Amino acid sequence: MDWRAEIEAAAGRIEGHVRRTPVMEITLGGHAVEIKLEHLQHTASFKARGAFNSLIKGPVPKGGVVAASGGNHGAAVGYAAASLGIPAQIFVPEMAGPSKIALIERTGAGLTVVPGQYADALAAALAYEKETGAMQVHAYDAVNTLAGQGTLAREWDAQGLTADTVLIAVGGGGLIGGALAWWQGARKVVAVEPETSCSLHAALKAGGPVDVEVSGVAANALGARRHGQLSYELAQSQGIPSMLVSDDAITEAQKLLWREGRQLVEPAGATALAALLSGAYRPEPGERVAVLLCGANPAPEPI
Repeated sequence: MDWRAEIEAAAGRIEGHVRRTPVMEITLGGHAVEIKLEHLQHTASFKARGAFNSLIKGPVPKGGVVAASGGNHGAAVGYAAASLGIPAQIFVPEMAGPSKIALIERTGAGLTVVPGQYADALAAALAYEKETGAMQVHAYDAVNTLAGQGTLAREWDAQGLTADTVLIAVGGGGLIGGALAWWQGARKVVAVEPETSCSLHAALKAGGPVDVEVSGVAANALGARRHGQLSYELAQSQGIPSMLVSDDAITEAQKLLWREGRQLVEPAGATALAALLSGAYRPEPGERVAVLLCGANPAPEPI
């Protein structure tokens, strides 16, 4: 597959529908770190990119679209569907939390809260798709989703990214898969996952996606039980490093981002930075490093 062509086409489709999110620089341990503020995207996560690409490319049937989500993907699909005048039904697990559930409700999409985890919401969404003929918009393991998320890496390049290495938080693999599909080894991509929600780390160790238990502070965004096949193949073929961080390290990264940059992110949004702060990833002398902040829908009730 010509991934870069897919991403170029996706960028053309979603132009005018998504924000060109800003970049900034912070200093950690005396070293400059490039940061992309993708948590300032519509619905406060990168997910709007893949959602718009999937819906615009279509074709969308009369039954509309359906999506399963830990929260951020559902909000993005609901937002994109409302913007394009398409009916949407979203299934989320209870663990999505009140803030993300309220965000989805505000998009006007139909919403069903399912007991359990993301995998349970996905099963319900697949049943709905079979019953109604709605188009399934997968949160991460679909070409249109990865191509949409890949526009973030393309955009960052156009903004003058100089880093040798980019740290990216990983859930099911849509975001890191899109980045790998765009950069194709031109930059070193480092996968960062919570110790208790690490589907890519387990897949790379096992030689393919396997089921894992998920829990912890970032589980409602990074808690995919099984990593996506498309992302796994890209990660495995490029031999990318995979790092694990503790919940405490993630929480500390959240605090630093607020204290030093007044950036309010959810745990998933701080996970990549946690690898630097905790020492899970130690740059080589002179290595230029960048970090992606991917989401800003923290647990407290929204105002």
